[in-house]
Amino acid sequence: MRVEKFDLFTAKAKLNKPIADATHTLTEISFIVVRIFTKSGVMGEAYLLCFQYSPQAIIGALKDQGVCIIGEEVCNTVKAFTAMNHANEYFGNEGINRWAQAAYNIAMWDAWCKVLKQPIWKVLGASAKKIPAYGSGGWISYSIDELMDEVTGYVKRGFNAVKIKVGKPDWREDLERLHKVREAVGSKINIMMDANQGMNVPDALALARAARAIGIQWFEEPIDHTDFEGYSILRNQAGISLAMGEREYSTVPLRELLERNAIDIWQPDILRLGGVEAWRNSAAVAGAHHIPVLPHYYKDYDVPLLATISNGAGVESFDWIDPLIDNPVQFKEGFALPHDRPGWGFIFKDEHLIPVK
Repeated sequence: MRVEKFDLFTAKAKLNKPIADATHTLTEISFIVVRIFTKSGVMGEAYLLCFQYSPQAIIGALKDQGVCIIGEEVCNTVKAFTAMNHANEYFGNEGINRWAQAAYNIAMWDAWCKVLKQPIWKVLGASAKKIPAYGSGGWISYSIDELMDEVTGYVKRGFNAVKIKVGKPDWREDLERLHKVREAVGSKINIMMDANQGMNVPDALALARAARAIGIQWFEEPIDHTDFEGYSILRNQAGISLAMGEREYSTVPLRELLERNAIDIWQPDILRLGGVEAWRNSAAVAGAHHIPVLPHYYKDYDVPLLATISNGAGVESFDWIDPLIDNPVQFKEGFALPHDRPGWGFIFKDEHLIPVK
């Protein structure tokens, strides 16, 4: 069960034109895929979403971190995590090093569960067999027609909730787009909005108050994720639930928000937090304060993990990797179903992978 080697690859999803939220313009949908191999031939795989950002930096971090797991048994995920923490301390445990650390943690879990011939959610202990899902996107760069096509497409596919981006220079334009989405999807579909930290407190407060009449379920990252007092103001004055967590590398921000009664939904990102144990630890902290967990982006990891906790609220769905992998997450009547195959239940197809030299 010892790791003998690792390989790195890049892959890209199709993107017809750039897309934008309130703070970023994305020119490509790129991934880095990590594969580890045991001496007995078992492969564990993980991937991370990197868009066009710092490709050489994250590849360098992955090469450095991979050295820490050579010779380690794949079941020793905590031991390997600690070793990587020690190796990273000089340049910092948060940031790009944490992403690399998480990728190897996820790959080790994949390999270990394949050794056990069980899906990860069975190894960790199941709580639920299906997870509520919502369709995500609604980029502020979309025309109204593009926005309508996307949200109505999600509804036709059986999703019961959709999320769209907000954070236009004038929040009234966001409000107009939200009204059009409500008209398009009807009164029974939940709508959420995400500003990607692109608003200030006054504008976010104005939009939240105006959007209450539309029936917005929750508001994600309205302002800078470090403005804990700002979140407290919004939580107590806006009259709308707040969701936050995707930018965090530890549970410290969650603690700060909890102390201020400034969060309603915790959104862990498994790559930023550091992998499986860190994700579950954060969910436990949230659960101790009766805060539901609704993770960021990685549905193929989040669905099986959400199936193992009692405070899982749902999963975010993008279709980006679905054409690139052999066994995409299946959805039925607005719910995502955990895979029954060993490990995470999917791998990237070789024809979509470009080796990193």
